[in-house]
Amino acid sequence: MIKVFIIDDSMMVRNAIIKMLKGVEGIKIIGEAPNPIDAFDVFRKVGLPDVFILDIEMPKMDGLTFLKQIKEQKPIPVIICSTLVREGSTEAIDALRYGAVDIVLKPKINVREYFEEEKENFINSIKAAAISSIHYSPNVLTKETTQENVKEGKPSKQIIAIGSSTGGVQVLEEIVTNLKPNHPGIVITQHMPEGFTNSFAKRLNTITNSFIVEAKDGEVICDNKIIIARGGVHMEVTESDGVYKTILKDFPKVNQHKPSVNVLFNSIARIKGIDATAFILTGMGDDGATGLKKLKELELNTYGQNKQTCIVYGMPNVANQIGAVKEELSTFSIIKKINELTQG
Repeated sequence: MIKVFIIDDSMMVRNAIIKMLKGVEGIKIIGEAPNPIDAFDVFRKVGLPDVFILDIEMPKMDGLTFLKQIKEQKPIPVIICSTLVREGSTEAIDALRYGAVDIVLKPKINVREYFEEEKENFINSIKAAAISSIHYSPNVLTKETTQENVKEGKPSKQIIAIGSSTGGVQVLEEIVTNLKPNHPGIVITQHMPEGFTNSFAKRLNTITNSFIVEAKDGEVICDNKIIIARGGVHMEVTESDGVYKTILKDFPKVNQHKPSVNVLFNSIARIKGIDATAFILTGMGDDGATGLKKLKELELNTYGQNKQTCIVYGMPNVANQIGAVKEELSTFSIIKKINELTQG
């Protein structure tokens, strides 16, 4: 039984979540509170949960402060539920960087209807959080680079493709901040809400030496450049006259996601003679597994993040089980592998 505690200053939201999860097998709401300070009083009666559902903007104590405190004292998986998610705010990004497992949108209107529509996704997030391995680091990166000196290189002759989901923000940040300059062009599909990926790209640009952008149609894949799939739309890779570019396509979810990792990997598999290396990272579910297998069948190098360093060993596990993974690697070894592909 997964014990869940809700901390949100909106009674309407708390009640809507409680109603949504009522009767769901394997999940039990053990308590709720309008802010973290009041929640501490409830903890003394009901104990601590397996998963927190946490708002960011609240009176008495904000969600980020509570998140940092709980991670330092007793790491418990946290799902952020906030209106700030829609805007892709820095607070929402920082919540993931401080160890939140997932983020979901809290609507401003039609609250009950929204949560009923998103019931399956919300339940999946709770289940993923409950089995996650919390990798909390109190020393979140705060260095800044001067982006005036960071530029994209020549159009890439080889491509690195990365797919990730739950826990991916933390792992991706660790990877991209440790890459050598002039690495091959990288395309990333990370499961994120619409409006969030642009802020994520901007955030990474302040702490890396790579040129990082949110994907758009016709974005040329260049050395020292990282392109992140835009939330709410699929990203594919295409080739024209030896130049690789991204294209965006708005069609239904694939493997319950949009953008989908399988869509990215499958598009690369269709390009004749492409030199590509693919990685599938932490995440719940099976998105990316079959696409990765197609790349492996083309004798391209395919890697999965190992269980020891995954926050949720789901997507890499499925990929490994179906024979899509050439080798499982730690986060450190993934960084090393990419750096080995870097020229100069």
